[in-house]
Amino acid sequence: MASPAAATAAGTAAVEVAAQQIANSVLHNRFLVGLFKSLGVILASEIGDKTFFIAAIMAMRNPRMTVFAGAMGALAVMTVLSAALGWAAPNLISKTYTHYAAVALFFFFGLKSLYDAFLKKDDNEESELEQVEHELSDLNKKNASTGKDMKDLEKKKTNFMVTLLGMIFSQIFLKSFTLTFLAEWGDRSQIATIGLAASEDVFGVTIGGILGHGVCTGAAVLGGRHLATHINEQSVAVFGGVMFLLFGAHALWTGP
Repeated sequence: MASPAAATAAGTAAVEVAAQQIANSVLHNRFLVGLFKSLGVILASEIGDKTFFIAAIMAMRNPRMTVFAGAMGALAVMTVLSAALGWAAPNLISKTYTHYAAVALFFFFGLKSLYDAFLKKDDNEESELEQVEHELSDLNKKNASTGKDMKDLEKKKTNFMVTLLGMIFSQIFLKSFTLTFLAEWGDRSQIATIGLAASEDVFGVTIGGILGHGVCTGAAVLGGRHLATHINEQSVAVFGGVMFLLFGAHALWTGP
């Protein structure tokens, strides 16, 4: 009959073996790898980014759910488009080339983020928050000056699409959607999503990206200006740079 100590040791060993098997299964599951990589990239790059501040500032002056819905709609569309482009790339170009191109992008964005955090010093350069505030302020002034003309346009129904969209969606939703979509176009998170989808499971990358955007946008909408003004952009840049370098190193190590 086995002693209690031997039974405990055997039980511990069995638990360790099971944990190792689960860990190996997760690491070799392309869907989960793509999901967690995409989630990590979005969290590392979107906190403190322009789209984050757009949602935060708009949510202070407008219904939060409307702002969140517009921003998330734009980010979800952008994520799906980016993932589809990344998925199609290996069918047009060799998978080896697309994989190492993605690795190069990760290293580039990682090093650029660290450079911006530690070496790029410009006292006259506006922060992301200040840039967004000025852009929204200019947009509001423009809308105020052209408000009467827009009302006359809608009354005359000379622009059917504007009238139709205005009937289906609120102006706040359309504004949140449009500003977020334009700000995200060409952003590093979009390019990183394309690179991930070219080398990882496209469904995992898509879901991870949308979840990451949901977390960031939700935090911006709920936290508003208080959260936006307390974000240290240098710390965010350092964290994002390190994350991009780690993902690049991992992709380089695993190979195409």
